[in-house]
Amino acid sequence: MLVGANLLRRLLRSQLSADDGGTGFIITAIHHLRPHYSTTTEVSDEGNSEKKKESKWFTLPPFAKTVNASELGAKLARKNHLKSATSAETSAYETTALKWVLKCCPELPRNLVQKLFRLRQVRRESIAVEVTDDGCQVQKIQLKRVGAKDSLNIGDKIFLPISVREVPEEKHGHDCADEESNFIRSLELYKDTAIIVLNKPPGMPVQGGIGIKWSLDELAAAWLRFDYSESPRLVHRLDRDCSGILVMGRTQMSAAILHSVFREETLGASKHDSDNEKRVLQKRYWALVIGSPRRPKGTISAPLRKVVVDNGKSDRITVFEHNNTILSSQRAITEYRVIKTSTHGNIIVTLVSKSNFGIAYALMLSDLNAGFTWLELSPLTGRKHQLRVHCAEVLGTPIVGDYKYGWQAHRRLQNLAESDLRKNSNEKVAKENMLPFGLNMDSGSISEKHLRLHLHCREMILPNVSQVLRKPKSFTDDDLSKLRSLEIVAPLPSYMQKSWDILNS
Repeated sequence: MLVGANLLRRLLRSQLSADDGGTGFIITAIHHLRPHYSTTTEVSDEGNSEKKKESKWFTLPPFAKTVNASELGAKLARKNHLKSATSAETSAYETTALKWVLKCCPELPRNLVQKLFRLRQVRRESIAVEVTDDGCQVQKIQLKRVGAKDSLNIGDKIFLPISVREVPEEKHGHDCADEESNFIRSLELYKDTAIIVLNKPPGMPVQGGIGIKWSLDELAAAWLRFDYSESPRLVHRLDRDCSGILVMGRTQMSAAILHSVFREETLGASKHDSDNEKRVLQKRYWALVIGSPRRPKGTISAPLRKVVVDNGKSDRITVFEHNNTILSSQRAITEYRVIKTSTHGNIIVTLVSKSNFGIAYALMLSDLNAGFTWLELSPLTGRKHQLRVHCAEVLGTPIVGDYKYGWQAHRRLQNLAESDLRKNSNEKVAKENMLPFGLNMDSGSISEKHLRLHLHCREMILPNVSQVLRKPKSFTDDDLSKLRSLEIVAPLPSYMQKSWDILNS
């Protein structure tokens, strides 16, 4: 390796002034100085030549091959439209910087990690080789800013501010009594290494917000982590007053895979490309409705749109039909079938054929002498208030207790003699049995004046994600036929069971 001219002159001068006059000093000097002109490593930040102290950055493990949750979810949903088979193998291990940080640091709140990216405080290691004036090659490790959506290459290292190590473990602020924590754990219907399935009680919101003291996702994070460092993550939603099956992923990976499955099923149904194949995700709700559909079973395909009412104070979802394509409307598809019809009380139902928003819509009027009907509803898409709007505005049979979309039918129910139902019930009205968090699942049946929403997610079939995650890299399309599905059933809440017993008496 060549030695710089200036350095060589200094070595020669030292050699001439040496007592022994031999050449051994030159060789020894060159040997000791070799690191100067062989490759060395310096760490510098982007735009700053100063060396960074190790204490300034917290280094994550180098990026290694990991499963692409979206790709695997699409495979589970048997949707191959995302990418071709040739690109699937290479993309199966792609991930973004944000996902890698969340995977390596599950204890960090997601909003904190996103904030770090927004403030451009996340770095990625970049190696550059420079040649000095002396002709020496110096290898420098530069830390360049990386975006949340930037893809990583195998071996990439991510650096976070060292301050993240001082972030205390996320506190959920719920000092529950033993009775309350036991109640949350009693909601568990199924648990494995990938998911937890709960029987959500009516009246408890799924997510927090303004004016909400308790939410199921926060309570699950506090009491359903068990031996996991990560908190359970929501996979889908249920309305506050709706009850039944709620699926949560126990890890970021399992939640992301199920998110992809739910998304792919919705997209597939919207494009009508799932008619000829068995759906790996099936959701079945039970609902008690006022009246009865004209047909015992069928498929509803009607777009939904959110409109603002009360001078912007509130909003609601409504069926929207227009000759032109409206970007703000979303296609919503629901399959339904009649479980049981009861003419109990010979209730007369009258519905309007025009909504309050001036949008004419031809309703399928219910059988006026039908009374109540139990329906099984299978949403193929996952739009907000989809089942409630389809029942009220398309079938003309609003769900019992749905005052938002069926207030006119409920106003006529007030004329029904309360004793007419009570005399057909063999059980006395029990005192309110209050549960933790102010919940009550006993009151609200059709034997009482104030009705609660009779909508319950009763059954769900979904792929066994835990089985897939045991060997995700060896999972192929051929294994789909061998994959065991999970079939979960949630019992009705007390007030819906009471309504069932009354109508069958």
